Amino acid sequence: MKTDNEIIQAGFDSIFSNLGMVEAERFIMLIKRDKFDYTKWQTQLWGQESVESLSAKAQLAWDKDIQ
Repeated sequence: MKTDNEIIQAGFDSIFSNLGMVEAERFIMLIKRDKFDYTKWQTQLWGQESVESLSAKAQLAWDKDIQ
């Protein structure tokens, strides 16, 4: 299991590598300004998806990743 610091670093690495420096900083600023509620976002993220359909999609992604 990763430590909190490792997770934070991995998140920053991902954001900065995908968005670049300026847009990554803007993204972080927007989250802070909007008082981003991760729990609320997470409950709305998958909409009406069932656990079974999410599991099937995850399995397909896993299968593609290991090939």
